[in-house]
Amino acid sequence: MRRKAGLVLLALAVFFTALSPLVRWYAFPRLAKIPANQYQDMVLEAKDATLLDYGTMRAKKVPKVTIVQTLKGNVEAAEKIEETAGRDVVVWDGLSYVQGPDRKMVSKIPERYIFDAHTQEPVHARGEMVDGDPVKREGLEFKWPFLTEKRDYEYFDAQARVTAPIHYKGTQDFRGIEVYYFEQTIPWTKVPFPKTMPVQGITPESVARTGTTRWYTTVRKFWVEPLTGAPVYGEELHKEELRGGTLLGGREKVTAFAGHVKMREDYIRSTVDLVESNRTLVLLMTSYLPWGFLALGVLLLSLSLYLEARGRRPGEPEPEESLDPEPVSA
Repeated sequence: MRRKAGLVLLALAVFFTALSPLVRWYAFPRLAKIPANQYQDMVLEAKDATLLDYGTMRAKKVPKVTIVQTLKGNVEAAEKIEETAGRDVVVWDGLSYVQGPDRKMVSKIPERYIFDAHTQEPVHARGEMVDGDPVKREGLEFKWPFLTEKRDYEYFDAQARVTAPIHYKGTQDFRGIEVYYFEQTIPWTKVPFPKTMPVQGITPESVARTGTTRWYTTVRKFWVEPLTGAPVYGEELHKEELRGGTLLGGREKVTAFAGHVKMREDYIRSTVDLVESNRTLVLLMTSYLPWGFLALGVLLLSLSLYLEARGRRPGEPEPEESLDPEPVSA
């Protein structure tokens, strides 16, 4: 009985030891993915900001500018793209809505972001756009990959429609969570006017006829939880200017918006709570289960060897092989 039990334990030891790397290197890359129907929103604020008054075409100080960002998973569009892409795809329909202190709209820019559900790499398909303009993204946007590395990444800037490096600047502690800090600088760049303008009757085409152009620069900062690849906090030092043309009445430039944009406190707390729960799931697949199965395999192997040793008493001779009697010839 001891020998049979030892063989069973040995088989289980081999099974759990082999299961350990399979969970980490085979199951996790296939199971870890962004759900296609995910919805999230975020509110950011720029206090004591500078904002253009389109009535007077003068910049003025305002107590607060609010930016509401929403990302809604489009399941139907994702399923259509998956038919030809041959992989799990997520389609996020996003909207960045900016309003002034009087709650009136300053700008709203829709966006469609299509990416691989597992790796977060862009997937180029029909419908990929920013503010109605077709784009071909390269690099990340909104989210880093699972198991983010301590290195620079390429990050897509929707305002300028360009991809630029976002640099890893070090590891920090953010409200009890170890995070990687990334920073990107977009230098002054000529960018298109939003298709929806804050003043009725003014369109990007009518502004373009005046010769006035729109310019933009930002310093983008993200604090990213590395296991999930989710930003737990973000800031931007954001500036926009209108330059030249008859619209400015002979002035060289005027500030359209300038402010230090930060996540609102209640959204910081909810984001941290969500990331902590998702972090536990990733740890389960990448650490807890693999190491647990390996430890269990070693324990079962030890028990198997122990039972085998107990099955053989000290000084007891090895059992002799029983030989069949040879037939006696007549």
